[in-house]
Amino acid sequence: MERLRSYPDIGREELARFFTLTRKDLGFIDNLGRGGGRGPAARLGLAVQLCTVPWLGFVPDDLWSVPQAAVLRLANQLAVFPGVLEQYGLRAQTRSDHLKLVLKYLDWKPVPTGGEPLKELEQFLQDRAMEHDTPSLLFHQAAEFLVSAQVMRPGVVTLMEMVATARTGAGALTSERVDHLLTGQMCGDLDGLLVHDAGLGVSRLTWLSTPAVEATAPSVKLGIEKLLFLRGMDAHLLDLSMLPRERRRFLATLGRRSTVQGLERRGERRYPILLALVAQSAVDQLDEVIALFDQAVSARESRAKARTDEALAERARKGEARQLIMDEILPVLIDVGVPDENVGGIIRRGIGMDRLREVAATNWKPLPRDHGRLAALEASYSYLRQFTPHVLNAIDFRGGPGTADLMDAVEILKELNRVGGRKVPAGAPTSFVPARYADYLAKARKSGDDTAFRHYWEMCTVLALRDGLRSGDVFVPGSRRYADPGTYLFTPEQWQPRLAEFCQMVRKPPTAAEAIAQVKDELHQALTDLEETLASASPGDVGAVRLDEQGKLVIPPLSAEDIPAEAKALRDELASMLPFVPIASLLIELDARTGFLVCFTHAGGRKSTQSVETKRNILAVLIAGATNLGLTRMSEACGVSYDTLAWTQQWYVREETLREANTVIVNHHYTLELAQKFGGGTMSSSDGQRFPVRGKSLTGRDMVIHGGRVLSTYTHVSDQWSTYGTKQIVPTAREGHYTLDELLGNETDLPIREHATDTHGATLVNFGLFDLVGKALTPRVRDLGKITMVRGDSPAATSALYPHAGPLLADRWNEDLVAGCWPDLLRMGGSLKFGEATASLIVGKWSAASRQNTLAAALKEWGRMRRTIHAARYLSDPVYRRKISRQLNKGESLHALRRDLHYAQQGTIVRPHLQDQTEQAWCLTLLTNSVICWTTEYYGMGIGELRGQGREVPDELLSFIAPGHRENINFFGFINVDIEAELAKLIEGWRPLRPTAVTDSGTTFMLSP
Repeated sequence: MERLRSYPDIGREELARFFTLTRKDLGFIDNLGRGGGRGPAARLGLAVQLCTVPWLGFVPDDLWSVPQAAVLRLANQLAVFPGVLEQYGLRAQTRSDHLKLVLKYLDWKPVPTGGEPLKELEQFLQDRAMEHDTPSLLFHQAAEFLVSAQVMRPGVVTLMEMVATARTGAGALTSERVDHLLTGQMCGDLDGLLVHDAGLGVSRLTWLSTPAVEATAPSVKLGIEKLLFLRGMDAHLLDLSMLPRERRRFLATLGRRSTVQGLERRGERRYPILLALVAQSAVDQLDEVIALFDQAVSARESRAKARTDEALAERARKGEARQLIMDEILPVLIDVGVPDENVGGIIRRGIGMDRLREVAATNWKPLPRDHGRLAALEASYSYLRQFTPHVLNAIDFRGGPGTADLMDAVEILKELNRVGGRKVPAGAPTSFVPARYADYLAKARKSGDDTAFRHYWEMCTVLALRDGLRSGDVFVPGSRRYADPGTYLFTPEQWQPRLAEFCQMVRKPPTAAEAIAQVKDELHQALTDLEETLASASPGDVGAVRLDEQGKLVIPPLSAEDIPAEAKALRDELASMLPFVPIASLLIELDARTGFLVCFTHAGGRKSTQSVETKRNILAVLIAGATNLGLTRMSEACGVSYDTLAWTQQWYVREETLREANTVIVNHHYTLELAQKFGGGTMSSSDGQRFPVRGKSLTGRDMVIHGGRVLSTYTHVSDQWSTYGTKQIVPTAREGHYTLDELLGNETDLPIREHATDTHGATLVNFGLFDLVGKALTPRVRDLGKITMVRGDSPAATSALYPHAGPLLADRWNEDLVAGCWPDLLRMGGSLKFGEATASLIVGKWSAASRQNTLAAALKEWGRMRRTIHAARYLSDPVYRRKISRQLNKGESLHALRRDLHYAQQGTIVRPHLQDQTEQAWCLTLLTNSVICWTTEYYGMGIGELRGQGREVPDELLSFIAPGHRENINFFGFINVDIEAELAKLIEGWRPLRPTAVTDSGTTFMLSP
């Protein structure tokens, strides 16, 4: 409350914006009314009030605590001594009279005590409280609303009471809006969720809220059982659209995190919470069943592939023996000097009958087109039958264009399952069966083996259904992840009003002709540069991109970046100056400067202020998650009980609060002067990092290359070394599908415009989508010379214009396809940009889309053009290549810091559910950024001290100073989270640097303690 009543710190932009007096302002100040006096103190005090009102919306009682930078700026403009402010307003009436004059001059309204302004504020708070329930957020939104309406802010207590009233009113309004859904039957069903079920051993609420941890037949059937239970409650039919989306999300989160006893204590207020929970659970459970079905089928297919690969390896081994014999036989056969009647004897004597009999005994049959994979999968037919009939019966699969035969096959299979039929009807469709599997069905049909045909046909149907769900050719009404891909985008009616704004935002022309002309100009410029590079490089120039004697492109590896010796010495010197600090102390100190712990609000929206104990507990949970200690070991390490830490984690440490806190730290780091030397915050990169997993988990996969079961943490890192995005993904999933997610969801101040990846992100869909949302994808592509580059004209015309680069452009760009789909391409980009769709969903669906999907084909065609432009620039500009490589190295170098932080339990993740793993990953990201931010701050102090000693520290060396240093930070041992004691150690908010001394030769060394 004290902070809300007083002046906050002020930034440069706010200082220039609010504390710059216009000529009119100076005239107003110089023409004070009689009661105000005309002395310098009165003029400066009036100016402070004049500038404070538009900035804060109120004037703090302690006017003299205004930031000193603001006082100096105003005093300079008024030509008065800054210290005279202390003499201002010794009479409270003087300040009040001046404030009235200021409000009249600015055309602001006084504090609302009734009438229309107060009603508007109350209605605004009521509307916002329906969207979210966090008191601090509502308070600040109310303050912003009053500033925009030019109305003075009421006192803190008054506004807090209005916030409390709005929250209470939002709860009552929520109950009123859903009252028609709360029939006697529904209330009884909802109350039944809270009753302990003897058969389950837990309440139905806990049963529903516990996700699966493995994709097995029992897990799929259990998921279907939950889905049918929810449908029995008509949860899938609940329409809660009368509540704002954020309100529904808040209620569902509250229900999921609450205990049965906690919900029962809420009385009638529990029903809207449970309604929102079961409505969301109906969608989540449907998605979970389909995902489990996909993974369970894919697991058996992978097992069949592994068996096939083993069989192929064994066949190759045996084939080697046959080949060696053939190498001995063939010279005899082709030797015309050997009589025919002697050939057999020579071979038998030379090779030996034992070897010949051994090889002849091997039954060597020709392999089918798939090398026997479907036959290997047929061994899992009985296992698949344990759950596939249940899935087909429970899920309403719908087909898009080109899937009519597949959907007919699904209906036939459902009917066979219903009646217990064993023979597939003669007219059953098979057009969806891949060519590599077609021979199995033909052979079984020809031999009259109905059982084999049924097995193969059913497995092909199930596999095609799974592939259709992945690509979006098959969808499920009511699902979020597997819905019709067309529903992910704005409808044409929704899109039209947004088109002009979007085109201006991403700098794209609204018409196809202009867009094609624009991109052709870019292609021409890029190819011109590439032509110049290739023409100037001789075939013997081994260090340059060139064409060899055969006209093939040669791309030499990029040499390691030469870091100046002075930069290395400076980096070591700065590292030696850093103070030693435990990780808990580092976080306490950083919170004192950034206030990131304020972001950890209670999930129920209560407790807008945090006690020292609450902050201590939150820090303990963050350290437990990041270091992988877990709450039990953390309790022993810090002396806080396990129950207290578990309750804090349940209610305070969530993905949204972790994201918000991380944003605060990244934004603070962005403002640091040294961070600007690392990079401008305009470029980032993303990469996956594998962590071992113990136990069952849907996100874990066995990967031989990583030595066991792992999951992947996919992070987005800026050119300033800060991590602004984190996502847990299945390690075998294509990382490129998630490249754009965090970039579009970036809530930090980082103005990211360019993004680098390794080859994983260089998909055609990504190239197209990045450009459509106004971003540049700049990947480092492996085997860049082997990609297909496109041209906009005929081969002859292109080669005439670009004699060296032209032959590299192997394919003609289909601009007619792009032109025909340009409006829909813009609509797709806008749907992502404005948050209507998730990028990973779109990328995944359109990457796997069938050829019938014209929009997907047009997107890939646009991506081919963007990839060609990028490739031409990459090949022609070594500085461009170096910049991309340097950024990727920054992202990869942070992997070591994360592993050092994530040290406990040998870095093995033991939490099985995706939500828990995501929260733990964000804890690790938060602490990683904290180390980076803290180190950057103290590096900056060290540079200032060296320069203060007369040392020359050139700015060009600072870009080589990586802030990932952690040798001076203790992650281990007893973790003492004593906030007040740690803050007391700081001197004016900082720890002293370790001292240095300068020798006669000019070198520095650390002084002994």
